[in-house]
Amino acid sequence: MTKKKKWYDYLWIVSATYLILGFFNILFAWIGLLCFFIPLLIAIFGGDKMYCNKFCGRGQLFDLLGNKLGLSRKKDIPKFLRSKWFRYGFLIFFFIMFFNMLFSTYLVFEGTRDLKEVVTLLWNIKLPWNWAYHGTAVAPWVAQFAFGFYSVMLTSTVLGLITMILYKPRSWCVYCPMGTMTQTICKAKHRCNGACGIPQQNDSPTT
Repeated sequence: MTKKKKWYDYLWIVSATYLILGFFNILFAWIGLLCFFIPLLIAIFGGDKMYCNKFCGRGQLFDLLGNKLGLSRKKDIPKFLRSKWFRYGFLIFFFIMFFNMLFSTYLVFEGTRDLKEVVTLLWNIKLPWNWAYHGTAVAPWVAQFAFGFYSVMLTSTVLGLITMILYKPRSWCVYCPMGTMTQTICKAKHRCNGACGIPQQNDSPTT
């Protein structure tokens, strides 16, 4: 019997649309902040990882591409990617890159640095993205934050696609910084009772 689809089963469309909109107008990147605040709020007030399990459009997108379209090798993810040191190390690295982005935005806000209309992929590859910003409708620092935040979202998507292809479709969920943060919040809220453990490979959809 086929399971009836819920509205949240189609949130992968939102994730895909977000990336497309940022290609044409970088200011849409600000919408991505919802993907930061909503999971944290659910973890803080709900004490669970409902967002990761039900509402993560990116995870759904990887599942669709990997399982439905057969783009995944469906191999077990290496143990080091599931290890605590890697997950929390990646989270720390993510925070460093994120605050570096905020600092760049602050410099533009202060007028000590000009707006850079580039998207940085994988933290080092600078891609010209000037067509996605069309003038002076907003303050330069607003656009600078959008370029930086879209870089973060695009980079994490590319990393997820790589691990989707090499391993199981939702391998990104194992070391996703947001998942690690919400897991930490859940464990603190429930006194490490294991109710909010990280997604393991056998938790990832395989059909």
